[in-house]
Amino acid sequence: MFNTLKFQWPAMLWSVLVLILCNIPSEDVPGAGLFFEGFDKLAHLGFFFTLTVLLFFGKINQQNSYEYRILTIVKILLINVALGGGIELLQWKVFTYRSADWWDFFADMTGLGMGIFSYLLLHRKAYLIRFVKQD
Repeated sequence: MFNTLKFQWPAMLWSVLVLILCNIPSEDVPGAGLFFEGFDKLAHLGFFFTLTVLLFFGKINQQNSYEYRILTIVKILLINVALGGGIELLQWKVFTYRSADWWDFFADMTGLGMGIFSYLLLHRKAYLIRFVKQD
């Protein structure tokens, strides 16, 4: 277990940062409302895309290969769903100065989907490069 965790420290650090940023009062964030309506959703999407990429990056480094494993995708999916859902539950019940929003969760899952899609594209590209080099 500790062997896995040593490769996931960037993702764990990012998760803590996301948890903090999503639960601090918005008036404490300098310039939070200055960009455009919906910036919050874009931030959620970016947070979870980055988290997904970091989780895959850690797993690739642990395996020392781009080997495709459906179990890895399922685990990363569950981690992201738990974190995204947990943030919205915290905003609903604990940090009531923030509003829980299904659209935030949807943006989280969209970022997750984009990260998984990126991994699958990279995996396919790495596989094709290895296949071409063998010929």
